[in-house]
Amino acid sequence: MKVQSAAAGFPEIKVPAGLTFAGLVLGLVSGLAFQGTAAMEPLLEYGGLAGTVWLRMLQLTILPLVVGLVYTGISQTLAAANGGRLARRAVGLFFIVLLAAGTMAALLVPALLTAFPIPERAAAALRGTAAAAGEVPGFREVLLAMMPENIFASAASGAMLPIVLFVSVFAVAATRIAESPRRQLALFFEGLAAAMMVVVGWVLRLAPIGVFGLALPLAASSGSDAIGALAHYILIVSAAGLVVLLGGIVLALTLGGQKPGTFFRAMTPVYAVALSTQSSLASLPAMLSATRRMGVREATTDFVLPLAVAIFRGTSPAMNMGVAIYAAYLTGTPLSAWALGAGVLVAFLVSLSSVSLPGTLSFVISVGPIANAMGVPIAPLALLVAVEMLPDIMRTLGNVTMDVATTATVDRAQERDS
Repeated sequence: MKVQSAAAGFPEIKVPAGLTFAGLVLGLVSGLAFQGTAAMEPLLEYGGLAGTVWLRMLQLTILPLVVGLVYTGISQTLAAANGGRLARRAVGLFFIVLLAAGTMAALLVPALLTAFPIPERAAAALRGTAAAAGEVPGFREVLLAMMPENIFASAASGAMLPIVLFVSVFAVAATRIAESPRRQLALFFEGLAAAMMVVVGWVLRLAPIGVFGLALPLAASSGSDAIGALAHYILIVSAAGLVVLLGGIVLALTLGGQKPGTFFRAMTPVYAVALSTQSSLASLPAMLSATRRMGVREATTDFVLPLAVAIFRGTSPAMNMGVAIYAAYLTGTPLSAWALGAGVLVAFLVSLSSVSLPGTLSFVISVGPIANAMGVPIAPLALLVAVEMLPDIMRTLGNVTMDVATTATVDRAQERDS
């Protein structure tokens, strides 16, 4: 899969999603096949080492990449919001959808995991490799985590919540300085993000080996329950994305003023492209055609739809929160309402910085900070990334639905005001 980032200067990233999935399958099959045999010991020793080293390489890249992308994403969003009344209305609606999606996932996913628990043996196997779960963080702990004494100490300890908040405030403050230093800052953070994306691309090329090493001991200790846990994970996280997709349909039919027949006939070609490419950017021409068939004015469509593709991913907060919450339940990490609230906030901010990136790369840089902000070990994410190509289908379908729905809604609001 090759995807060109929308941000200027960002390199083309090649993500071996198919090979990574193959590494997962091979690790699970090998763990099951050699379970209890003499060959398992050397496989676990060297395979497990490969998985651990790859996980640490992945963890090393998250902080600088998130810093660069969050600054760049927020700067681009603020610049777009200054483009006039239409832009402000569109960006405001994007913000409402993103916050609502994250909040929905914070309520829905724990309820689903309570009703349909993770297979216990698979969860127990991962709990043995993850950091010990602490006490449920309260409001005081979350607030102090947001306001550390030293931002550099937070960076050294890998505390992502204060870093994301600090970079967000820094990006907003940069809009108040002169154009020349503001542009220099933008170029610096764009360069940082672009260079780190190259590094992450190198690390992800090793993902098939790393995922194999992580899947091997999991299958050896939990047997076929590991496969059941991954299928369970795909269904739970995809359910959060499905709610966003349905929300987009409701938005289009109510505030967007669309008739059901017209909407679904117009969206059928869009869904076909989205399913085949798993890319909102590749679906843009089909979305432009769909909005015209719905009667949305060209002046609105030609501005809002490209803006949505550039800075808006409606499913990101919901599905990324779903992944982080699933990792919490998988590792036995308790979650308080305040921790979930911190996760929603970080999910909203990070979603502005991960647009137009490959699903695997977006997964790495988006879910890690959310999990960290909620106090959830990120080790399971290195294994879950191997099956991201499957939930990514729901991400794309939900995103294109929300892109079209918000465009129709903004156009109808503009029409009422004119």
